[in-house]
Amino acid sequence: MSDALHLAWTPGADPEPLRDREWLVTNGLGGYASCTLLGGLSRSQHGMFVPNLVEPRGRHVMLGMLDEELSSDRRLGGVEHLVSFELHRGVPTWRYTVDDRVVERTIVMPHARNTVCIVYRLVHGPPLPMRLRPYGVFRRIDEPLLTAGEREFIVEKRANHHTLARKGHSLAVDFGVSRGTWVPDARDGGQALYRIDRERGYPGLEATFSPGTLDVELHDSLTFCATMETWLPGDLDGEAMIASEHARKAGLLALVEAGPRDGFAAQLVCAADQFVARPGARMDDSGEDYRTVVAGYPWFLDWGRDTMISLEGLTLATGREREAGAILRTFARYVKDGLLPNLFPEGEGEGLYHTADATLWYFHAIERYRRASGDQGIIRELYPTLVDIVAHHVRGTHFGIGVGDDGLLHAGAPGYALTWMDAKVDGWVVTPRRGKPVELQALWFNALCLLASWSEALGRPSAELRVRADAAQQSFERRFPTDSDGLYDVVDAEDPRETTRCRPNQLFSISLDHPILARARWASVLGVVDRELLTPYGLRTLSPGDPAYQPTYEGDLSARDAAYHQGTVWPWLIGHFVDASLKVHADRARLRTLLAAFPAHLFDAGLGSISEILDAAAPHVPRGCIAQAWSVAEVLRAWAMTR
Repeated sequence: MSDALHLAWTPGADPEPLRDREWLVTNGLGGYASCTLLGGLSRSQHGMFVPNLVEPRGRHVMLGMLDEELSSDRRLGGVEHLVSFELHRGVPTWRYTVDDRVVERTIVMPHARNTVCIVYRLVHGPPLPMRLRPYGVFRRIDEPLLTAGEREFIVEKRANHHTLARKGHSLAVDFGVSRGTWVPDARDGGQALYRIDRERGYPGLEATFSPGTLDVELHDSLTFCATMETWLPGDLDGEAMIASEHARKAGLLALVEAGPRDGFAAQLVCAADQFVARPGARMDDSGEDYRTVVAGYPWFLDWGRDTMISLEGLTLATGREREAGAILRTFARYVKDGLLPNLFPEGEGEGLYHTADATLWYFHAIERYRRASGDQGIIRELYPTLVDIVAHHVRGTHFGIGVGDDGLLHAGAPGYALTWMDAKVDGWVVTPRRGKPVELQALWFNALCLLASWSEALGRPSAELRVRADAAQQSFERRFPTDSDGLYDVVDAEDPRETTRCRPNQLFSISLDHPILARARWASVLGVVDRELLTPYGLRTLSPGDPAYQPTYEGDLSARDAAYHQGTVWPWLIGHFVDASLKVHADRARLRTLLAAFPAHLFDAGLGSISEILDAAAPHVPRGCIAQAWSVAEVLRAWAMTR
């Protein structure tokens, strides 16, 4: 497999497969451009230019469509002219035939700039007149859709570009072409239908408006550029920007000294790059190297849990240790009352802390980083924070998180879902799992053992940590094993039905660096997970034999959340399945076959990336975010482990 994805197309063929595939380009700041392969907008988060801004905070759809008019009834995009699509190291290129011409279009976002460039090339044939018609939006991705009264736009001429603003709005976007003429030609575009939003139970109609066109003639190469930054002389040199991005990606691939080198792995290395970002909306002037992880496109921002689970695959498996250290140090600034932030909401600078497991995944990520990078200094630097985290857990912190008399960690508060199974809609917590969830015990024991070893390396006392770890392990062995070879999912559960459900969470009792489960039980627990939960795309979240099992994830928000962790497949879990399996039987060849479906999946939904979730039942239709950080990270890590 090449490190480029290539799709051939027959002009005029059934367009349905193109509507269900989406492309994504990112800029390392959390901003992006994304639409369907067909060229339409099927989500309210779609747009040709969606920068992540500092003021006002958040990701804003600045430009929705950019119509490429060939005549009154013909467009460059769509199925009439499309011949092929290629995604090379994250840079998408379309090839079209227009009469006797061959035209290419490439889209790139320069790294660390809130800018997008679209480059058109005439590969063969006579010059092609076109009209580029931008549609302004100026809406944060989670804000209500525009109505007819909110779409009055103003265009002002600058030296070598134009500025587009919306009346009554504080934002403006600069845009221009390397060769062409602006023609004021206001057009009411009617209502855009966001098909996927409508299917998911959300409002799906938005008023659209274009203030005019850029009239151009394509006879070699032509660049359209839009930016939220100071207009630079090179902004209309799209070919140079494309070359720069290809060179940057080549540099990233060169960092991978060992491990993922084949085509599929190289594609995942490029996909991983889309999630590592500078958290511009929360940076100060200290000059520190802040980094974060965008959990998923198009609607998630940075989540503590996702970041710590993803860190190894996104950065350590790809040779980006410096950025891994920056991510860990960045999140240390936000630890409060012994908790890591669960997430940073769109448009806000303060985190929400309703999580019981993200903080414990932090210990796991630190150890994996220390081991891969050799950076022993990070332990000394973060040690006071880590000791404080454990102290807060021992005496009890928010959301009912604390250590019981049996040494096990309990968590639970009305109205909250504190574990990674966190679906909630209209006050309904679908999987509350209040009590003592199995993975919290695995993560707590692992954190205690890690902190004890770090304490000893620093010459600090560790005896109490060892005693607490032993107490937790003894209680775990006494209380969690079932009579059917597996482990209970939650003990001391508020809802007794949650205790006996067969879920993948028991896997972490084996997969972590310090397994809480006795070695003699590893094979039987792994066997239960293998038989009940394993699919070609990861693990189901609930056994098909459970009355609460949901085979598909579809419908409105309530229907989807009812299935989110009640059977739905999550690809990220395959990484820990491989971890546990290698401890039990070390059959790398068999484990590699379990990953065989993922290369083809790169063509399925988010092109070049791995979806957040898939249906529990075959054919395992991709759902949720089209590109998810921990999906990419853990599949990449599993691929490297099984080579």
